[in-house]
Amino acid sequence: IQRTVENTEALFKQLITLSEEHKNKLLPGYTHLQIAMPSSFGLWFGAYAESLTDDLELMLAAWKVCNKNPLGSAAGYGSSFPLNRTMTTELLGFDSLNYNVVYAQMGRGKTERILAQAMSSIAATLAKLSMDVTLFINQNFSFISFPDELTTGSSIMPHKKNPDVFELMRSRCNKIQALPNEIALMTTNLPSGYHRDLQLLKENLFPAFQSLNECLEMAVFMLQNISVKDDILKDEKYLYLFSVDAVNEQVLKGIPFREAYKNIGWDIDMGEFKAPEKVQHTHEGSIGNLCNNEISAAFKSTLSSFNFNKVEQAIQQLVSE
Repeated sequence: IQRTVENTEALFKQLITLSEEHKNKLLPGYTHLQIAMPSSFGLWFGAYAESLTDDLELMLAAWKVCNKNPLGSAAGYGSSFPLNRTMTTELLGFDSLNYNVVYAQMGRGKTERILAQAMSSIAATLAKLSMDVTLFINQNFSFISFPDELTTGSSIMPHKKNPDVFELMRSRCNKIQALPNEIALMTTNLPSGYHRDLQLLKENLFPAFQSLNECLEMAVFMLQNISVKDDILKDEKYLYLFSVDAVNEQVLKGIPFREAYKNIGWDIDMGEFKAPEKVQHTHEGSIGNLCNNEISAAFKSTLSSFNFNKVEQAIQQLVSE
């Protein structure tokens, strides 16, 4: 979990850096995959940073479930030895313990499923980012590019520069999103108590951790080498992106919204539409006010709650004694 959190933090920092660096570069925004309204690279990169912030909240919840001491539950019914389970909890750096010995065993499968759900949330963010990249690098978009050495060619088409890294990342992350269901189906009809079925969970969980961390690390590497196109919205085909801004301009002058909507619609139909000269979005979380500082503060707040140092300090203390 710690490695995954650290890799998520690295990707978050890279996204925030790119968001700030390219915050003034406009980008088409889409709904229904149709041209809709102005966006920006600042918003696009920042959106994925904030998505990771929520993903980290889920991982923190999973960490809290995992970070409970099951020792002393033995086969699932406790022991006749006079154990001090609170002491072992403190010595090993757990946050708390699984109090009920039956639940300490019964929680197996459930704990892995909760963890898998947190992993799948990070994977979903990466899969969506990968899909965006494969679209934006396409020649019909051409919003971004990568060095030739980070793309792949074709065995028969010499012009091809394919985003294979992101295609593989997308597929890997979609596979990870299936992990909670895999674990649920492997454990769904088990009664309380220990069962050998639980041993098979490792075959699914540990490779998924490895794959997710590789995807996070590769995403950071690729984004360190991304190039962003300037002046995208100067292309005439993006003219109507500004139709809503034009409507709003009339509304701010006192024209009722429905009338303004009709006016701009008429201008578009007649080929007379003129876009506003500037995009003036100033509210929180918009093109002109990304709120990256607030997003970063939220991420750091969640990150600090993991308290991985507690486990490391406990290990060092045990070794030194």
